[in-house]
Amino acid sequence: MSEPAPRCFLCGGRALAPTQRRLRWPDGFERRFALACGFCGVLTDGEPGGPALGHLAEALVGDRFHLAREAPYGLDIFTLRAAATRWRRAAHPADGAQREALRDPHGDLAAAARLEDLRAGGGPGVAVGLACRARERGDALAALRPHLAWADAIVVLVDGAGADEACEPRVRLAHRPMDGDFASQRNALQDLSPAPWMLQLDADETLAPETGALVPALAGLAEAGGAVSVGLARRNLVDGILADLFPDTQYRLNRREVRFRGTVHERPDRPWQRSLLALHGAIDHHLPRAHVESRSQRYEALAPGRGRLDEAEALLQPFRA
Repeated sequence: MSEPAPRCFLCGGRALAPTQRRLRWPDGFERRFALACGFCGVLTDGEPGGPALGHLAEALVGDRFHLAREAPYGLDIFTLRAAATRWRRAAHPADGAQREALRDPHGDLAAAARLEDLRAGGGPGVAVGLACRARERGDALAALRPHLAWADAIVVLVDGAGADEACEPRVRLAHRPMDGDFASQRNALQDLSPAPWMLQLDADETLAPETGALVPALAGLAEAGGAVSVGLARRNLVDGILADLFPDTQYRLNRREVRFRGTVHERPDRPWQRSLLALHGAIDHHLPRAHVESRSQRYEALAPGRGRLDEAEALLQPFRA
């Protein structure tokens, strides 16, 4: 087996590749970089990740950030906004030029920002939604109830016919036949949200309480920068073992009006420039090995050419740093 590509020191993705990107500072100084991460956009010259990560953590402690010319990484404001969330911090553009750069990501302006903590309890209203089969209804409701500690409401959409009901305060149960169209079911779930944002989970996914507590704050950070969609890493646990497919980012936290597209492997239909990559926490995805071995074939039958048959191999490979 060939050696895997190195992981990005910041987001953990295997997406480092040669780049022609450069950054410039307001006084005219420019610096070229050798590598860029195709996932988070961080720039490096190939130095080991440990020193770069520590340097960045220290640089994000105060209330202002200005990219140092000699830093062992490069960041535009779009990538800085994502990077800061790893340490539960919010990065806001320092001035008009940085605000323009945020709207046109991965340009050549070195990042400068105001910093503040991401705080539980801040941000717009968020509902948690889950689409499931009828037999999963009870487990779904039980799994979602703890999120009422931070969410405005929880909504469970059951595949099939049935009467909608308000099970208890802030809990809604609805029914709709999915008919093999995952995006359509997600869109129906979006429409059921009583809050301006919705975080969608699947029946085989869980979210740690400490991650969930900051979800509204992440939605607020996205809104402040004109984003309508937030991506969270997903940890695939196959028979309890963390798979090499990471970060497997899932854009599941979206404004209610955002639509999903794709019969399978559905994703939000919005310009990527209006998204925020969050590096705080992760969705845990619990998968039996037998399911991994069969699902790509099943998805391929539903949408030929879109089943991601090669994904099963990465899911069955234990995580390697």
